[in-house]
Amino acid sequence: MNDNLFSTFAERMTPRSDKTFIETPEGRNYTFGQALELSSRLAGALKALGVTPGDRVAVQVDKSPEAILLYLACLRMGGVYLPLNTGYTASEIGYFLGDAEPALFVCRPESLTDARAIAKEKGCPAVETLGTEADGSLMDKANAAEPFTEIEPRDSDDLAAILYTSGTTGRSKGAMLTHHNLGSNARSLTEAWRFTDADRLIHALPIFHTHGLFVACNVTLMAGGSLYFMPRFDADAIIEAMPRGTALMGVPTFYTRLLQDDRLTPELVANMRLFVSGSAPLTADTHREFEKRTGHAILERYGMTETNMNTSNPYDGDRIAGTVGQPLPGVEVRITDDNHTPLPDGEIGMLEVRGPNVFKGYWRMPEKTREELLEDGFFVTGDLALRDERGYIQIVGRDKDLVISGGFNVYPKEVEQIIDEMDGVSESAVVGVPHPDFGEGVTAVVVLEPGATLTEKEVIGALKEDLARYKQPKRVFFVESLPRNTMGKVQKKQLREDYKDIYQNPA
Repeated sequence: MNDNLFSTFAERMTPRSDKTFIETPEGRNYTFGQALELSSRLAGALKALGVTPGDRVAVQVDKSPEAILLYLACLRMGGVYLPLNTGYTASEIGYFLGDAEPALFVCRPESLTDARAIAKEKGCPAVETLGTEADGSLMDKANAAEPFTEIEPRDSDDLAAILYTSGTTGRSKGAMLTHHNLGSNARSLTEAWRFTDADRLIHALPIFHTHGLFVACNVTLMAGGSLYFMPRFDADAIIEAMPRGTALMGVPTFYTRLLQDDRLTPELVANMRLFVSGSAPLTADTHREFEKRTGHAILERYGMTETNMNTSNPYDGDRIAGTVGQPLPGVEVRITDDNHTPLPDGEIGMLEVRGPNVFKGYWRMPEKTREELLEDGFFVTGDLALRDERGYIQIVGRDKDLVISGGFNVYPKEVEQIIDEMDGVSESAVVGVPHPDFGEGVTAVVVLEPGATLTEKEVIGALKEDLARYKQPKRVFFVESLPRNTMGKVQKKQLREDYKDIYQNPA
């Protein structure tokens, strides 16, 4: 038996060869048959470039149908897909190439010169390009390649992908996800959310993280449905697509912006059956207002890079604002104290999860893996939560100082390290505070050295070369000293309280 996830997808795709799989606003579409054919050519190109089963393929490209087909090709020939945020800078890419040691780096056509320099420095043997119009050197090679029409045998525990998540020490961790991790979660979500081949998912998410790639695309493939593939979130385009769509997966920002449009009415969404939100907390106000305006209760769920999806509000039943629902089938959840002892319902503690969705560990970080992936199989999420009497999970905070801005994880230490190295800076603290669009806004509080005259604009400008845009502070404040406890630890809770209203009342 071949446990390659692509085998499962191919079983759904083959009998639907004439049905549209991906369509774009520009009319550049792929049927399932065309997707299978191009995936075989891309797989042939990967093999011709020296990629072998188990090798990593790092990809930093703009969103396009061909990027999804590259993911499928990588699965097909047994490679390990490594998507990278399109906002990562050259220095960040250098770390990933050095750590993951991919056999191939696929970049945007306009980034080729820089990519080759980084790849040479890090020992990556091959660099190819992929554009948004089915262009680039990789497409040229695919068109000329001998198709790889087989499906490379893979065991369920073999790696299918590595996704990097920022580390609290500033060093990113590569979460290793197996074919079984991804396949089991896609099956569970397809069943839980009632996806079928009649579904047409409006896809406006990025495809370099769990939500846009492994939830949206894998679930659609598992059900044999279709994707309306948008390059990015655009309220006008989504409103135009809704009469022919059946489902939308988004982050809270999607819904807050749609609510600002008078065209959002029950009539507009008459064909829609499901709105899903995740990657950041959805406010109860947004949940209530969306239901009031459309008649649809947004389905909020909870997942992580390391675990895919863990819990979900029900498809049938109460979708309770402020909660992330109940564990998905096959997933176990416990709320524990500092000794990993389960707490009674209603008490706040550390959320830990176990199931076939939980990752294999961190790439080349055995100590970190042992610290967060316990011997009994439970993963320590770092989120503080409680479970109510109905079994619904409510996330109440984070044990770590993680900031989730626009659905992306930002670890303050990574930003603080760069600010602290600036001339004139004595120390800094980075926190997330409520933001109407992004959930949390990255905010820096800086202490200057005596006599220094650094400005907010200068700090933000200096970060642009080293940090992806979503990690850059939206505001910088200067103070004489940071609040500390008796042990000298910076009181970030106090800072979050002090600056909690800055984005609600910009003045």
